[in-house]
Amino acid sequence: MPLAIEAEELSKRYRLGQMQAAYGTLRDSMVRTAARLAGREQALARDEIWALRDVSFTVREGEVLGVVGRNGAGKSTLLKVLTRITAPTSGRAIISGRVGSLLEVGTGFNPELTGRDNVFLNGSILGMKRREIQRKLDDIIEFSGIEKFMDTPVKRYSSGMYVRLAFSVAAHLEPEILLVDEVLAVGDAEFQQRCLGRMEDFGGTGRTVLFVSHNMQTINQLCDRAIWIDGGTIVEDGDPSEVVAHYLSTAHSSNSRMSWPDDESAPGDDLARLLSVRVIGEDRETIESADARSSVGIEIRFRVLRSGPPVFAKIRIQDRQGDIAFNAMDTAAQAQDSSTPGVYTAVAWIPPNLLNEGTSTVDVAVCTLHAPKLHQRAQRYEAVAFTVFDPGDGDSARGLFTGQMRGVVRPLLEWTVERVG
Repeated sequence: MPLAIEAEELSKRYRLGQMQAAYGTLRDSMVRTAARLAGREQALARDEIWALRDVSFTVREGEVLGVVGRNGAGKSTLLKVLTRITAPTSGRAIISGRVGSLLEVGTGFNPELTGRDNVFLNGSILGMKRREIQRKLDDIIEFSGIEKFMDTPVKRYSSGMYVRLAFSVAAHLEPEILLVDEVLAVGDAEFQQRCLGRMEDFGGTGRTVLFVSHNMQTINQLCDRAIWIDGGTIVEDGDPSEVVAHYLSTAHSSNSRMSWPDDESAPGDDLARLLSVRVIGEDRETIESADARSSVGIEIRFRVLRSGPPVFAKIRIQDRQGDIAFNAMDTAAQAQDSSTPGVYTAVAWIPPNLLNEGTSTVDVAVCTLHAPKLHQRAQRYEAVAFTVFDPGDGDSARGLFTGQMRGVVRPLLEWTVERVG
């Protein structure tokens, strides 16, 4: 299949504290030459940052490519280079086809003009012909959902109305290649769903889309492929669900394993010692991130030092805000008559489609029961952490919904629906 975008070793350097020109000027060359002669070249280099460094990739015609990465990783700079807003310091990009970009919705709106006038103004800035705008005007207005206010100056619009109209204009472009930078974060939940549907239409019509977003659910749902950029370089390029999982596990710095070298350093008392804790997948391998549709195991290894009351493991799961999802303990072990000295491995399996997306931390403890109270023999707060992600295939607890589901859990419940009458 022919290539729509071909980037070859793209690099972009910025100099801190100075205005950046799209192209080098004679003055810039003279300043650098004078600095080199004066031996200050190294000082100048220390004030430079590389927003992109030797970035190479290709996008086939009709492919939807997602770009993920933390703030400042170089994602927006990449789009600005591809749209010719800024020139690369080195390297080149070959783009085959008419390009449309949704980088900053609303750029070029005049607050004194009405919404209707701004549709024509903004459409012209985005490269649409007047006749094309007139043909699509009714669709643009209907999509925006602010029909009653089209003849009102946009300076009187709320921020939500403003971005609704701006995205509606941009969404009705008909380019062969579309470059999108986090525009699906605009508006309320209903409008975001409408925007997402529009983005799916772009991909479904065979257009090439390069999509930057911090919404991992959207990346998984919309994109055929994803690249992860960090520090101006490509860290990973491949299947969206795999790239997103690796990015999330690194971004949240989750530590999914903890152990202690000997009994002396391990938490505990004269009855039990905590030896290790780790997060495991269904294959019992250590994992840092987990598909929301899969089971996650919390493996706790502990040593019982002497005979005594029954010893059992306990966990507490919390989200990033510190809200408790649940506490759980091994009730079967509590029913034993007594504990026998030795090393034990307990695994608590968290069922699929229970935890919400994001990072969860795990507090672990080894306990005995002195009814009605628990006696924690060994404990470790925030022993391990792991990240839950949803690939967005439509078969999880969120279905086809792509917005944020609040709460620390989001179970897949069994529903019964009956038609009445």
